[in-house]
Amino acid sequence: RRTKLRGLLQERDKRAKWHGIPTLLQKLYESSHPNSDLSHVLSSQLSMEAMSFVTEDRKTAQESTFPNTYTFDLFGGVDLLVEILMRPTLTMQKKKPKMNDDLVKDCLSVLYNCCICTEGVTKSLAARDDFVLFLFTLMTNKKTFLQTATLIEDILGVKKEMIQLEGIPNLSGLVQSFDQQQLANFCRILSVTISEPDVGNDDKHTLLAKNAQQKRNASPSRAEVNQVTLLNIPGFIERLCKLATRKVSEATGANFLQELEDWYTWLDNALVLDALMQMATEEAEQSSTESSDESSLATSPLRHRLPQSMKIVHEIMYKVEVLYVLCVLLMGRQRNQVHKMLAEFRLIPGLNNLFDKLIWRKYTASNHVVHGQNENCDCSPEISFKIQFLRLLQSFSDHHENKYLLLNSQELNELSAISMKANIPEVEALVNTDRSLVCDGKKGLLTRLLTVMKREPPDSSFRFWQARAVESFLRGATSYADQMFLLKRGLLEHILFCIIDSGCTSRDVLQSYFDLLGELMKFNIDAFKRFNKYVNTPEKFQTFLTQINSSLVDSNMLVRCIVLSLDRFESQTEDVKVVEVLSECCLLSYMARVENRLSFLFRLINIINVQTLTQENVSCLNTSLVILMLARRKAKLPFYLNALREKEYAEKYPGCLLNNFHNLLRFWQRHYLNKDKDSTCLENSSCIPFSYWKETVSVLLGSDRTSLCAIASYIDEPFMDLDKDLLPGCRLLTKLSKEEEKNL
Repeated sequence: RRTKLRGLLQERDKRAKWHGIPTLLQKLYESSHPNSDLSHVLSSQLSMEAMSFVTEDRKTAQESTFPNTYTFDLFGGVDLLVEILMRPTLTMQKKKPKMNDDLVKDCLSVLYNCCICTEGVTKSLAARDDFVLFLFTLMTNKKTFLQTATLIEDILGVKKEMIQLEGIPNLSGLVQSFDQQQLANFCRILSVTISEPDVGNDDKHTLLAKNAQQKRNASPSRAEVNQVTLLNIPGFIERLCKLATRKVSEATGANFLQELEDWYTWLDNALVLDALMQMATEEAEQSSTESSDESSLATSPLRHRLPQSMKIVHEIMYKVEVLYVLCVLLMGRQRNQVHKMLAEFRLIPGLNNLFDKLIWRKYTASNHVVHGQNENCDCSPEISFKIQFLRLLQSFSDHHENKYLLLNSQELNELSAISMKANIPEVEALVNTDRSLVCDGKKGLLTRLLTVMKREPPDSSFRFWQARAVESFLRGATSYADQMFLLKRGLLEHILFCIIDSGCTSRDVLQSYFDLLGELMKFNIDAFKRFNKYVNTPEKFQTFLTQINSSLVDSNMLVRCIVLSLDRFESQTEDVKVVEVLSECCLLSYMARVENRLSFLFRLINIINVQTLTQENVSCLNTSLVILMLARRKAKLPFYLNALREKEYAEKYPGCLLNNFHNLLRFWQRHYLNKDKDSTCLENSSCIPFSYWKETVSVLLGSDRTSLCAIASYIDEPFMDLDKDLLPGCRLLTKLSKEEEKNL
């Protein structure tokens, strides 16, 4: 009967062009044992299709077909290999049979090739939790580690529910058994397990949707639980810090053939090889007088230097994954714990030592444009490395006292001297900084970053990430010394050049520079004096205003800074320098005119509504509140509210603007008065007590229509509570009025 079946299969095989796969599967099923070698034959047949798929830029299933992998899956090949791999775990024998390493490698390779080439295979494997957890146990074997890691990464990428790391048998022992090379590869897998799923730019991304989701999911997410699991593994963070900061010359372990095999697993597309060849070409152009280190390789023939080039890019790719994991952990709920460990294991000084020789090497082309802000963009390894490095610095500095570790001892002394000269106390975080953990060398990491930032070409989107990283150093309670440290290094002039003179049109880059400029100038009279010195013609000032007005969502934080600073300076008229700058500075004079503040207020309220509020534009609501809080302090709140009412009637949309603002403020109460919401950011950034924020919102939302400070008093009865569905389309001021253009 078997002979007859085999004959039928062979006859059908010829007509259907199955290439003998059903017969091979039958033989494999009948003779499968821990040392079978039939899977190797299948592996060679299917690997060519996988290579074809990768080199043809991963065509979709509709564009190309791969009959071998399809046939293999159709006849139960995928299920058979899963069974073969897991068979030793299912036996009742005390001594588990050991499978041949080559058989395991072949089975994993075939499964991976099927995942690449045949739609649905990856999802079906991902649905088998027992198999996914089993795969992690195969990572203990160094000979099968790479094949296992590659398959796991592919499977976790499509798995509907995030895997729980605590469910992996002996995870702590597994991770501790990895060498540094394996640990770097493992970080690729970890990145999927500790990152919150991307909700995209749809309705779920709004603050309304986020708040609703937080109410539904009060307990920690799977990603947060996985982060805690990793932090509980002894020595895990310390090893990541060593990986992130080791020099290329310190990378050890693999011989060249193993390194090539490892390299193959990273080849998702041709960008890696492109980067490799570009580096090799650039190295060939280097002067033969330069020393042989990470920034300059020996001038031997290209074919001899290529492996070293590969080694550098290889190390860079490792570091991308490691920095990503550290960055995610820094932004998680255990942030303070992670911060303490990163400081203790000297991550920042280590990165500082790598900055010139590896992170921002002299011969690296820096004019690549990274489109948008997406860290998952299809970039070369070097671009990804730079972006991940800058994201790490941003997360490390943001609202945390450890930010001073980005400086060296001399720079810390400079901050102290600035405070002493200005006769102001040193910031507590600066005083408490452990000098043994700060950067070494002539420059700290922040200063090095400023140097390359000023050299960056105008069209480079590295500027976005650089500005974000420097801005994070300034965020929090305003520090005069921190601002002066950066002002003395020409940062304000560089920012103004980029906004006014460079021809930059990228909204992302401009937004990052507006935000940075706001933090740099806030409450700092010297900064406004420098601004006036640079913006020394009406044409320059007009260009600056045009950039601000072109997108208030991007520039509103700068507008807030100017309004707050003006209010502070107007109360310091006993200071001669303040009075001088107030009278001379075109920017302060412009904002001092009430019609200009009203113009900003109208547009800030008009460009947002509750349904479209996101983390990106909620700052417009807070900036409009700052304008009104300062007006309330001076007993001018009724004047501003009445101006809003007059604007509505002038635009023939009575009730529209004020109803929208009323709804926004009700949302503000629900959002910011939530017990889990940290309000210190609002307080620190404005130097206005949060109690005054709450009080002002309550006054504005008052129901007493006789109160001159309640919004309700300025909405005529017929227009009260306009339909919420109508408000998003009820937009005033789609463009500046002629009168406002004249004022500009």
